[in-house]
Amino acid sequence: MAAMSSESCAIVAPLLAATLRASQPDAAEQMPAAVGPTSHRHIRWVPLTLVCALHAAVLVWLAHSMSQPKARTAPPALVGQLVTAPTITEPVPLPVETKPLPKPSPVVRPQPVKPPPVAAPSERAVSVPPPPPPVPDSTAQPVAEAPRAHVVPPPPPAAPAPITPPRADATHLNNPAPSYPSVSKRMNEEGRVLLDVYILPSGFVGELKLKRSSGFARLDQAALDAVRQWRYQPARQGGEPIPYWYVQPMLFSLEP
Repeated sequence: MAAMSSESCAIVAPLLAATLRASQPDAAEQMPAAVGPTSHRHIRWVPLTLVCALHAAVLVWLAHSMSQPKARTAPPALVGQLVTAPTITEPVPLPVETKPLPKPSPVVRPQPVKPPPVAAPSERAVSVPPPPPPVPDSTAQPVAEAPRAHVVPPPPPAAPAPITPPRADATHLNNPAPSYPSVSKRMNEEGRVLLDVYILPSGFVGELKLKRSSGFARLDQAALDAVRQWRYQPARQGGEPIPYWYVQPMLFSLEP
């Protein structure tokens, strides 16, 4: 429709302009006076003729435009398509081969053996006496026994060599006697002390312990202090010095 209106405007506009120019009164007035009445009439019919031609052209154009079929635009069609859901097929379980179970072997039970029937002794049966034992032949010589091997017992182990105990009273050792505590003298303390002395092969005292007390701590300590500084002649076994535990007595007495 917009295209038709633009075409009609393009055709009608020049026709209207020509009609307006023809209908102006100045054209008749500007005509020369020499023109007669007949010529004036012809001039008046010109605009009417043009107007009629213009209307006729417009009608023809409208009839022509009405006769042409209008293009129809069909609306877009909506086409639907059914989509079927995929069918899920469940897995078919495979047949499991079942092996026939072996037939149990028949159990053979032992049948009791019947003892043979014992015939009853008949009256005619004769009892046979057992044979006599063989009589030894007096002429046969006795078999001599084989001589037994004489087993010599192993000799008894040699007795260990005797041990010579250590000595502390050797003159070359010069071991000092224990000092008598002055307090013990004033208090008349007396007693006998026994000491366990571990004497090394070198003769020195390796370890010292109180075995029996004198009953007074001052006397015991005086004995320990004295023996700790002593040197012994070591114990010997087979001529070789050996370590040895030795009991050392120590007497504290105020009598001269």
